[in-house]
Parts: sequence; structure tokens; C-alpha cells
Amino acid sequence: MFAIIAENKIREAMLKGEFEDLPGQGKPLQVDDLSRVPEELRASYIILKNSGVLPEEMQLQKEIMNLQNLINCCYEDQTDDGEIKSLKKKLNEKMLRYDMIMEKRKARSNNAMISYQNKISRKLGRYK
Repeated sequence: MFAIIAENKIREAMLKGEFEDLPGQGKPLQVDDLSRVPEELRASYIILKNSGVLPEEMQLQKEIMNLQNLINCCYEDQTDDGEIKSLKKKLNEKMLRYDMIMEKRKARSNNAMISYQNKISRKLGRYK
């Protein structure tokens, strides 16, 4: 019953021209490969991605690249040393934060791997 109602509403909207001039019209859909994203996080990942929000580590990488480009431009333009030092300090802070995030992720990944190995070993009868 609901499928029939939905189909009728879609047909009405098509007749009114409500689906014309939509972004991506006539182009193939871009399917995201979410195989690396845990199933329980996929919905939130899609919502954040569609809203333009980047994960913190990706945002930091972007900011690090921008700061490095700014520093390079300052050297080329012979900008005063005070501004270059300020940019380098910001760059170092961003790089430190990025390293901390990646280290924490590595530790979580290692813990998950150890837990997984223990489960496999118990199933195979190596540990009790």
C-alpha cells in the first residue's frame, strides 16, 4: 500500500517538473566505497561527508599543507622573520596534533588486532 502511494507521489512530482535541474541530473551516480568504514558508523560518515565536514586528521593535513605553502611564499617574498616564525610555530602545533591523533589510532588498531588474535587463538584451542 505504501509503495503505491509513494509511486503516485513520485509520478505527480515528475509531472510537475520538480525533479528537473537537480544537481547531477543525467550523470552516473558516484558510489562511495564504505567497506573500510565500520557498519555502525556509515550513516554518520555519510552525513558528515555530505555536510562538508572532514575528519580531524584530514583537516589537519589540509592546514599543514596550507601553512607550508604560506611559509614557502614568505621565503620567496622575503617576508620578515617574525611572521615566518609565527607560521612555523603554528605548523609545528598542527604537526604535533596530527602525530598525536595518528599515534592514538595506531594504539587502538594494535589493541584491536591483539584482541582479534586472542579470539582466533581461543577458537583454535591454543588459549583457554
